Amino acid sequence: MFTPKIPPPDTAPTPGTSLVPPLTGLVHPPACTCHNAPTAPAPVPVPVAPPARPAVQLTPGSLLVAAAGGTAAVLIIGTVLISMLLAIAITAASVAVCAVVLRSLLNNQKGH
Repeated sequence: MFTPKIPPPDTAPTPGTSLVPPLTGLVHPPACTCHNAPTAPAPVPVPVAPPARPAVQLTPGSLLVAAAGGTAAVLIIGTVLISMLLAIAITAASVAVCAVVLRSLLNNQKGH
């Protein structure tokens, strides 16, 4: 199964012969028919700096809208985080109460 499959001696090529016939009679055309002498490479153009972008100008109205939006985002995110913390605290307290009740029930069964 893991032994190499060697062809029988009658079909194996001899070391002096090749399975691929030689290519004869092929003539490649020249890559370029212009016959010009090579020229020097073109100079690299100097990159032009892009025009400066105008600075953001905040008007009193847009500043008020940005402050109101930021305040609303902070209040909403804070409300969500506090409600999640409250849910975790309530769950922890209820698990603690259940543990105390179960412990007292198990201790009462051992005493009777």
